[in-house]
Amino acid sequence: QVQLVESGGGSVQPGGSLTLSCAASGSSISSINAMSWYRQAPGKERELVATSVPGDTTNYADSVKGRFTMSRDNAKNTVYLQMNRLKPEDTAVYFCTAGGLTPGGVYFAVYWGQGTQVTVSS
Repeated sequence: QVQLVESGGGSVQPGGSLTLSCAASGSSISSINAMSWYRQAPGKERELVATSVPGDTTNYADSVKGRFTMSRDNAKNTVYLQMNRLKPEDTAVYFCTAGGLTPGGVYFAVYWGQGTQVTVSS
């Protein structure tokens, strides 16, 4: 069983930055096959934002590519999502997840955090 706790959400003006943290317990993140960040805005479908596989490249949604960076700190058992040049359309609840990849390379989430709200508004 993996527990995930997100933090770092808040309100920021367009063009600003935020860093989300996801502290894991119950398992070392280095032994988890894949971890991802999702987001869900009101009235919109859930969106896969970034997926990280140990020893492999991180994949990003086109909507955040070049602005968001997902990273891991194995010593702290924590993953991060650095968000720069934020836009109003980035407003959503952001969820940290842990899971794996299908043989075809599609990510599936098994464990979810409670989510943290990010609001981008002037």
